Amino acid sequence: MRLVILETSNSVGEWAAKYVMKRINDFQPSADRYFVLGLPTGSTPLGMYKELIEFYKQGKVSFQYVKTFNMDEYVGLARDHHESYHYFMWNNFFKHIDIEPKNVHILDGNAADLVAECNNFEDQIREAGGVELFIGGIGPDGHIAFNEPGSSLVSRTRVKTLAQDTLEANARFFENDMSKVPKQALTVGVGTVMDSKEVMILITGAHKAFALYKAIEEGVNHMWTVSAFQQHANTLMICDEDATLELRVKTVKYFKGILRDLDEGSQLEGYKN
Repeated sequence: MRLVILETSNSVGEWAAKYVMKRINDFQPSADRYFVLGLPTGSTPLGMYKELIEFYKQGKVSFQYVKTFNMDEYVGLARDHHESYHYFMWNNFFKHIDIEPKNVHILDGNAADLVAECNNFEDQIREAGGVELFIGGIGPDGHIAFNEPGSSLVSRTRVKTLAQDTLEANARFFENDMSKVPKQALTVGVGTVMDSKEVMILITGAHKAFALYKAIEEGVNHMWTVSAFQQHANTLMICDEDATLELRVKTVKYFKGILRDLDEGSQLEGYKN
């Protein structure tokens, strides 16, 4: 596992976007060889998406031969609802780049058979050759996607009933009316993300500092699902200074020391564990 500590949340978005661009360009995708990318929603990756849009506009990267798989979606929200993850992804990223709509995969929270929808999503990932790079964010309780505390660390894409804490946290997006907050979601499992060739997790803000501590300094624990990625062969965590507040000083010094003598370009090279 590598931890890259940057000064601000904006720096996290910029660094992550450069890394994604480099991974796609180094892969040299084509009509016969697509780059498969796993993507999150939420406020944390917004800076990364904005930077990637700029890189596309500048001709530095193309998404023509990229396939994407999103982590999750609410059950029961229309695709054009302003809080649906379909709406989020198309308005904040996809409509601004050259990705083919047929190459975008987002779980359908309105499918007639939700279990079949989840199983089909797993099949589509396998048929695409697996995910090259899965990007995620985490919640203050260490959950990734909707794999909340207590989730199985070998779980697959499934229907998930949301915890009360999650419902209360999401109420602000639904006019603070708990009756409007979706009670279920479709989500990739921890095992689904673990199957990817590389995982990059973005963590920003002091409110996520304890979750980062649990992910880095303590053992694997299903009550902190992000901790599972200690056991992934190629995990890269990108955080800002605020998110390190619960880490030991020697932990911060260790990870900063690894990158101290590397310039920005070489920082993007060869993150192997």
